[in-house]
Order: sequence, then structure tokens, then C-alpha cells
Amino acid sequence: MPNPKRRFSHQRTALRRTNYNAILPEIELNKQVGGEQYKIRSMATPDGYYKGRRLPGFKD
Repeated sequence: MPNPKRRFSHQRTALRRTNYNAILPEIELNKQVGGEQYKIRSMATPDGYYKGRRLPGFKD
């Protein structure tokens, strides 16, 4: 199996790693009354609501 003859330089390694970034989840205000104030955008609330509608099969 072929192996590199020499190491990559620090600059070359750093250039490859510049595209790595951490993305924070989007947080929005909860529109339901009496629930949590904020929620993660792509998840349902603990009360069982998603996009303003009650999820089917959610038990109180």
C-alpha cells in the first residue's frame, strides 16, 4: 500500500480544516400558551405540538 513520502505541511492541514464549523440549532419562540418559552425549531414541544398542531397519539 503506498505511503506518503513526507508529511503534509501545517499550512496545508490548516487550509483543509478551515471549512469545519459548528452550527448552532435554530431556536424560536413557542406559540403555545402555558408551555416552555422557547423550543428547537425542528422538534415538537413537550406539550405535543408541532407547527401549531397537536400531534396524533399524544397522551396527556
